[in-house]
Amino acid sequence: MLNRRMVLKYGAAGASLLVAGVRFGLPAARAASVTHTDAEWRKLLDADQYAVLRQEATERPYTSVLLHEERMGRFTCAGCDLPVFSSKTKFDSGTGWPSFWAALEGGVATKVDHALGMTRTAVMCARCEGHLGHVFDDGPQPTGLRYCMNGVAMKFVAGMS
Repeated sequence: MLNRRMVLKYGAAGASLLVAGVRFGLPAARAASVTHTDAEWRKLLDADQYAVLRQEATERPYTSVLLHEERMGRFTCAGCDLPVFSSKTKFDSGTGWPSFWAALEGGVATKVDHALGMTRTAVMCARCEGHLGHVFDDGPQPTGLRYCMNGVAMKFVAGMS
């Protein structure tokens, strides 16, 4: 039987999950998926893009041409061109990788990553599930998040915001 206490208890829990989803950039509805065979991905991506997007590698810090990209525009997934970040949320985190304080709605999804003996939150493209980087809770306001992305996993499209 449903009573006021249950509605308040479970309503608060549901609201907390919704806020957590928004906080970590989980899309409300996943973009239509893009799938390819491993051989097709190898043809579509260069070796560095393939290593990061499909094998969850990390590019060396301070090597991305997107690190110092300061024009207005959008950053898209290098695997499927889905817009994932706006230049409006880009900031210099001092880490050597392009960083953002928010993702575009519906652009990214997250998952728990236990690699390297630690627990982190991996960020992937919501459409092709390509690995983009990780998100941390040590970023600037208004979100307090730092999406630390591999530049090789993204393309830049100037003019779109």
